[in-house]
Amino acid sequence: MAKWEYLTKFVTADAKSQGAKEFLKQYRPNWKNPPPYTPEAMMPELDTLGDQGWELVHMEPVARVGKKGDVFFQGAGSEWSNTYFCVFKRQKPI
Repeated sequence: MAKWEYLTKFVTADAKSQGAKEFLKQYRPNWKNPPPYTPEAMMPELDTLGDQGWELVHMEPVARVGKKGDVFFQGAGSEWSNTYFCVFKRQKPI
C-alpha cells in the first residue's frame, strides 16, 4: 500500500516577486504589464515543488494570514486576496 507525506504552505501571487517577473516575460511575452496579483505569478513556485515530487491536491484563497500563521475568515462580507492555502502530497520513499 502506498504511503504519503503532506506539505501545507501559503503561496502568494505577486507578479513582482523574485522569479515571477522573468517567468511571466517568457510565459506571456506580449503581456507588457501583468496584473500585480495574477495567479500565473505562483507558477514558478508551484513548478519547483512539482519538480521535488509534490503534487498540488488542494488550493483555496485566504483573506489574511496572521502573525502566528493563523488564517482570517470573515462572515458575510467579501475580501480580495492574493494568498492561497495549498496542500501538496508525494509518495513516501520505500
